[in-house]
Amino acid sequence: MRLAMAQADQAEAIGEVPVGAVIVLEGEVIGTGYNRVIIDHDPTAHAEIVALRAAAHHVGNYRLPGATLYVTLEPCAMCAGALVHGRIRRIVFAATDPKAGAGGSVMQILDHPQLNHRCEIEGGVLAEEASEKLTRFFRARRH
Repeated sequence: MRLAMAQADQAEAIGEVPVGAVIVLEGEVIGTGYNRVIIDHDPTAHAEIVALRAAAHHVGNYRLPGATLYVTLEPCAMCAGALVHGRIRRIVFAATDPKAGAGGSVMQILDHPQLNHRCEIEGGVLAEEASEKLTRFFRARRH
């Protein structure tokens, strides 16, 4: 999760919402990403999607069974859907997202019983630190 927090710092440094993600497979980092929606002019360029694309490219397959995603904020519905399609085994997130979380806060996509793949979910890892980073970012933006 510390690597994901470092990715979030990179997002913040360029004016993006500070969310970072890292994908690990068999102990190796195979993909990293941070929010890039503004600089890429791409509404799909969330940290999880950027990391997922990098990881899939790294292994040469769009499916990543056995991989774990570490992300600083609970995935939204778009990201959760992509993670399910990518067959990510485990999702570890820091802060919950009470407005758009799709890992159990608002809705449950990552572990939905009707989908053909279900991800293991662990939330709350470095949650306070990630929440504070997001709160500081949005407070500064409002001022």
